[in-house]
Amino acid sequence: MAKTRATRNAGLALLESFRPLMGRSYAEHRNTDRGPGRHVFVSRLSPYLRRRLVTEQETVEAALADHGPEAADAFIREVFWRGYFKGWLERRPQVWAAYFEGLQRDLAAVAADPALADRIAAAEQGRTGLACFDAWVQELTATGYLHNHARMWFASIWIFTLRLPWRLGADLFLRHLLDGDPASNTLSWRWVGGLHTRGKFYPAQAWNIARFTEGRFTPSERDLAEVVAGLEDEEPEGLPAPRPLRSVTPPQPGRPTALLITEEDCRLEAHDLAGFDIRAAAALAASPLRSPRPVAEAVARFEAEALADAASRTGFEATTLQAARPEALVDWAVAAGVTQIATGYVTRGPLHDWLARAVPLLEARGIALCEWRREWDAAIWPHAGAGFFKVKQQIPAILDQLESR
Repeated sequence: MAKTRATRNAGLALLESFRPLMGRSYAEHRNTDRGPGRHVFVSRLSPYLRRRLVTEQETVEAALADHGPEAADAFIREVFWRGYFKGWLERRPQVWAAYFEGLQRDLAAVAADPALADRIAAAEQGRTGLACFDAWVQELTATGYLHNHARMWFASIWIFTLRLPWRLGADLFLRHLLDGDPASNTLSWRWVGGLHTRGKFYPAQAWNIARFTEGRFTPSERDLAEVVAGLEDEEPEGLPAPRPLRSVTPPQPGRPTALLITEEDCRLEAHDLAGFDIRAAAALAASPLRSPRPVAEAVARFEAEALADAASRTGFEATTLQAARPEALVDWAVAAGVTQIATGYVTRGPLHDWLARAVPLLEARGIALCEWRREWDAAIWPHAGAGFFKVKQQIPAILDQLESR
């Protein structure tokens, strides 16, 4: 299979090639999983959107320009789901903390229970005997991609049929998906399990799999668990109330500045870098932070190429930093003689946790960590306090707001 290039030019080329299908073709065919190499009616832009090699705004603008708001509605809504999930987790950071703490407990339970470890290994290696599930595992690990509908079926089977800890399934995805995003991944698994929207869960059904794989897989009803309840008992206290968005200190022109490029935003050249006194630049390789377990080499390679491409577009020669000891970030900034580090906004997830450990060390040396938060996020996230419907209602107003800026 051809290697997926992690560059803005590659993302833009994919965007252009998919533009004719962003309208009714997408709406009518997007739920069908045709299998590896045949995902022609979905954009496959997610690895680029996740790193903002291509932005959500320019993707939506392309859909509107070619198809108009009515025909492109289904495609635009899918793009907005990404922003909704990010905003929802930003406003409920406890949910991310609970996921990571729960993952540590699940891994400890696996280490202490050989039978559970064998069941997890069989699922992760595609040895369950359920043809559709095993094929999706093989596609995930071989390509770093799964069709969105297959992700839902996979998660449902993992949780309800195989009865495995949901966080270990989410971790498997985050370790292998090229588009792995802490918010979208965690909250999608929670949604399937009935934790995101109380009382609503997603049951994988044999007829649905057969129909939307065009008969590639035809499991029987006996192969899949009948799902009558979600995982709500795991969180009897319910969801925490949404918090206000955390405040952001943007970089200040004129101050000695170090530019930090992360996979959270690979388009820092969109800001007026010429107005800053940039003394040094670095690309922060952070994919190993995704999990306590080994992260797929393909994910690390994609991140490395994306960071290199992003650095080249800033016009600065960038060193590579590994997100291991936070002290290494401090040492780099001190050696550069700067008083601020400028970077794209880092949303809740493992990189945010790592930087949170670095911030007091930086502040002790008189260095501020400053972030650019994009207008796209600032427009969507205040509406992401409950279900997606509230964001969906605001899509026309959000797009008008962004167009007027």
